[in-house]
Amino acid sequence: MEKAIAIITARGGSKRIPRKNIKEFCGKPIIAYSIEAAKKSGRFSEIMVSTDSEEIAEISRNYGANVPFLRSKKTSDDYATTADVLMEVLDGYKQREREFEYTCCIYPTAPFVTEDKLIRAMEIMERQNPVAVMPVVQFSYPPQRCYVVDENERIHFKFPQYAAARSQDLEKQYHDAGQFYVYQTKDYLKNKGMVWENIMPIIVSELEVQDIDNETDWELAEIKYKIMCEKNKGIL
Repeated sequence: MEKAIAIITARGGSKRIPRKNIKEFCGKPIIAYSIEAAKKSGRFSEIMVSTDSEEIAEISRNYGANVPFLRSKKTSDDYATTADVLMEVLDGYKQREREFEYTCCIYPTAPFVTEDKLIRAMEIMERQNPVAVMPVVQFSYPPQRCYVVDENERIHFKFPQYAAARSQDLEKQYHDAGQFYVYQTKDYLKNKGMVWENIMPIIVSELEVQDIDNETDWELAEIKYKIMCEKNKGIL
């Protein structure tokens, strides 16, 4: 059994940002950042891109990823989940007599993924043996202090017991940074991709997190990326 596979999930269709997965981001196709981080980490015996697009496949190969097969129609539609894609890829490699102890799913629009984060995630997997490791970021505003709108179009606290609480006294809460996930392959397959427990975090700063769902998000991500690079000269 091989040590680890990195799977970069890059479907061809994108309605909100055309050709999103290969759109130029700070000078090169955005998918290149995920491929290069995986390569520089030195922790994967296989780095592959799962796509239904020949154009994405060609660009991915140019940056050093493998595309041994294209996605099926079933995992290329709007209803396919990331779990569906990963399960299909792992089965495809098993049919080629290749299996992996660890599976790392990296999103193709995640320029904030670095080799350092991937190395840290793999070290956590090997030393502490969780089912999964993932980057998370703290909510910028305490969710406990959120408002909701009622049927009369008035707002009120969702959790009134925290209305007078100081922010620093509230429990810190985190959300998925939307960058990558590392799994114990056997557990991932056993649970059919439904992994909810025994997950360890890598806590990242808000500067290194940006959802990219529209053009404004894209511009913000480029600004954040440039700031991050400036702060980490010689590290990235």
